[in-house]
Order: sequence, then structure tokens, then C-alpha cells
Amino acid sequence: MFRFGEPLYLYLFLVLPFLVVFYLYSNYRRRKRIRRYGDPELLARLMPDVSKYRPDIKFWLLFAALVMVIFMLARPQFGSKMETVKRQGVETVVALDISNSMLAQDVTPSRLDKSKKLVSRLVETFNNDKVAMIVFAGEAFTQLPITSDYVSAKMFLETITPSLISTQGTDIKAAINLAMRSFTPNEGVGRAIVLITDGENHEGGAIEAAKEAADKGVRVFVLGVGSPDGAPIPAGETNEFRRDKDGNVIVTRLNEQMCQEIAKAGNGIYVRVDNTNRAEKALNAEIAKLAKADVETQIFTEFDEQFQVLAWLALILLAAEVMLLNRRNPLFKNVKLFKRD
Repeated sequence: MFRFGEPLYLYLFLVLPFLVVFYLYSNYRRRKRIRRYGDPELLARLMPDVSKYRPDIKFWLLFAALVMVIFMLARPQFGSKMETVKRQGVETVVALDISNSMLAQDVTPSRLDKSKKLVSRLVETFNNDKVAMIVFAGEAFTQLPITSDYVSAKMFLETITPSLISTQGTDIKAAINLAMRSFTPNEGVGRAIVLITDGENHEGGAIEAAKEAADKGVRVFVLGVGSPDGAPIPAGETNEFRRDKDGNVIVTRLNEQMCQEIAKAGNGIYVRVDNTNRAEKALNAEIAKLAKADVETQIFTEFDEQFQVLAWLALILLAAEVMLLNRRNPLFKNVKLFKRD
């Protein structure tokens, strides 16, 4: 198994395109200034020792060395030993509503961002548990299969936006059904579905799906995000709000009645998410009550660091960049590659 010990350093790759653009722009400005002094071919004859290509080679050597350094900082590792271990834990599938209505800002900073922070803190409390993530709007799909890798869970969580699903709406039934198929086949494990939504269910069957889950021993906890008074839905990065076909501003409201009915059918609890941490505490308390069973998990128990190879490559590239002069080597000044008759 391959992994990064410090994956956050990989975000440094976002800087690299800006370095390339800056270098190309600097080259353009330099060539433009040279043309002001005279004909480039004439200037090249007047400066025979100046290399045209070596500055570019030096830059790309330095660029490649920087890539190696970033990978090195992220600490690439290969798993060298796999063991099957038994752990006491539960399985939780988080089903997160990412319809456009979750962009409303009646909770800070928005319904969706508040939900993501809540899930992130929930994952931090897990110990020997398994978690899966499902996102849904007009349809549902698995964002993260059930796993004990909490680092990956939090990384996948950060990538969640409404743009992941083009079909708008809120199909809670599809989310619950997909969540039921996401659990492992292990027996005697406490299982829960954490449904996070504003309750604007545009499809039927959600209550029946929750009842079916409860009949199979899976509890459905519902976190209602938003306020009954409602709020408009922002339209992109502008200060405008989404409007209906008649031009009226769309106001989305938390449907607490729907959320409560789903939670009751699913033998769970309903908690309203506001600007406090009350919902987080209530959810943690309920999950802690679930029966914990021995769960067999195959994990890598030893990892070998692989940064040494990258460090040597970076040193070689840096050494080549330092030794490569911008000017042609005078020893080869008179060497001709092609002899003319």
C-alpha cells in the first residue's frame, strides 16, 4: 500500500503553475527589452558566449528539484507488512445533502459548510470505528467507501460541493438505500446512518426507507440544518440570490416535520443543527450507545519511508543547475556540429 505520511504538503503543488507562468512572462519581457536594442540576430553575434537555451534548462532543473522536495516533504511510504486485527468499533455512514438549498446561510457560514465541519469533528472522535460518506441531491452516490482511514475521510470531505451532482433535488430515499448497501457484512456490529439535510425532500419513500433500515438493526439519525424561517439561496460568487421562473427570490426552509418523521421511523433521534455545538454532542452520545463488536480489519502495520530516493534526485538536479552556466563553455566555443563544404 502506498500513502503519504504528510499529505497536506501536496497542496504546495498549487504554487507550481504560478512559478511557470511567472518565468514565461519574465522571458517574454526580457526578449521584448532585447528587441528594443536592435536586431536579435545581430545581438547574438555580438554576444557569442551567451547561451539561448541554458537559462531555460536551469529553470526546469530547479523546477524538477522543487517537485522532488514537495514529494519528499509529503513523506511517501510503502506498506511492508499487512496484518488482520480485531478492533472494537461501530460502522457509521454519513449521508450529506449537497443540493443547492444547502448553500443557504441561515447557519454560519452556510448549511453545507456547517455540516462539513460537524462531520469533520465527528470523525475526529472515532476510535477503531469505520465511516463511509454518501452525498446526495436528486440522486445519491458514494463519495468514500467504508473505511478506517480517517485522514482520507477528512480529505474527501473537503472536496464536497453541490457541483458533484448535476441532478438537483433531494432524494432522501436513494441516500438511505445506498447507505444500507455501504456497510460491511460483519455480524453484531453497531450500525448507524447519519442523515444531514434541510429536509426539503422532493421524492417520496424516505420514511419507508428509514423504517426498513431500522427493521434491519440500523439506526437513522437525522440532523436538520437551517431554520424554519428559511433563507435565500446564493447564486454563485455574486451577491445575488437564486430566483424562480417568475423572478421571485427562492427561500428555502428547514422541514423539521419531515426530519422528525424520518428519525422516528429509523429508530433514531432528530437534532436541529444551529450555530452551537448542541447537535454534535447529541450525535456523539447516541453513537457511543451503539453496540460495539469485534471488527476484523486488514491494515498495514509497518511503512517504509521512500523520501531518500527523492532527496538524492533533488540534490542531483540542484547540483546540475548550479554547475550549468548561463554562458557557453569556452572550451567548446569553436566546435562545430556540422561541417560545411
